[in-house]
Order: sequence, then structure tokens, then C-alpha cells
Amino acid sequence: MWEDWADTSLGLPAYETAGAAGADIRANLQDRKAVTLAPMQRALIPTGLRMAIPAGYEVQIRPRSGLALKHGITLANAPGTIDSDYRGPLGIIVVNLGEDAFEITHGMRIAQMVVAPVVRATCHVAAFLDDTPRSAGGFGSTGL
Repeated sequence: MWEDWADTSLGLPAYETAGAAGADIRANLQDRKAVTLAPMQRALIPTGLRMAIPAGYEVQIRPRSGLALKHGITLANAPGTIDSDYRGPLGIIVVNLGEDAFEITHGMRIAQMVVAPVVRATCHVAAFLDDTPRSAGGFGSTGL
């Protein structure tokens, strides 16, 4: 669903290629022409969208690789999760990890969304944990 103020001419999230897993999401900046992010600055960028996600699914919000490589633009909470019971506005938390200021313009593709099934676990306290070849090794224990 569109927010009342949204520029609907930008279109809904769309897959840019036949093999794309993620649909690109655009910045919908209302009356603002742009948002400039200084290095290490973050901002909540509006999309003008609200979603109804079916129970048993989530939408993951992920960075766009081209923005990350070329400009250091990524998402502060990547991947972000939109739960199936959330109905509020979709905003994207963008952060500039690059060395130069970056301008986000109205209609710019700023993130991608992936629809994924959710598997819910039931947590229990275990009396013991079985041993594995890896055991407690972590953070690089299997090599570089």
C-alpha cells in the first residue's frame, strides 16, 4: 500500500533481471530533492510503502552491492527484517561508510528486498551439548 503522500509514479519494488533474488526499493523523498549523507552518517530514508506480508514469511532488506562497492553505502542493520505482523511505513536505514559525502535522490534504488520463509524454533535448556569436530572453535578457527 502507498502512503498518502507518496510519489506512486516511482512504482512498486521490482526485480531488475529475470534471475534477481531481490526486488529493488526506491527512495521516496516527498518534497525533498535529495538527502546528503556525510561519511559515517546514517539516515532513515522513506519509501512511501507499507506492506502486508503473509504469515510464515518475512521480507529481508539488504544493501545493493553496486552502492556498497562504488560508494560505501550500505544498511545499518543489514539485513533488516520486516515481520509479517508489521503494518507501519517502510523506511530504510542507510549509512555512508565511504570517504566522500553521498547524495540520495528521489527515486534512487537504495536497497533490495527478499521474501523468505520463516522457521520458528522452540528453545529449551539442554543438560549437555554433544561434541563435534569443531567444538567451541569460532571466529576464524576453521582457517581464512
